Amino acid sequence: MESDEWIAMLRYTLMRLGIFAGCLVVVWGAVYSGIFPRGFGGSNPLWVLLLSLVLSAPISWVVLRKERDRASERIVGRVDRMKANLEASRSQEDGADDTARAQGQTS
Repeated sequence: MESDEWIAMLRYTLMRLGIFAGCLVVVWGAVYSGIFPRGFGGSNPLWVLLLSLVLSAPISWVVLRKERDRASERIVGRVDRMKANLEASRSQEDGADDTARAQGQTS
């Protein structure tokens, strides 16, 4: 992976984690202040995590759209280059195979 691709993915991941951490703090405060229910028995930490995850996913989807598209374009470009290199390699192998067969038939 090229360094700018790696940086783009790291940036996106850190932004996503930041949104999750912000939602976690907000949900934790809302649960302990009584705005949201506390969950059942000892499930309170799991309830807070799951609710934070559910809230952060659509926020990340909307807020990080441009960053996600930018990272995706870089990855798609790299995949396209790899496919082109693979196809060129196949073409060379086919040409060498055809040449070897032609020489084998003339002998």
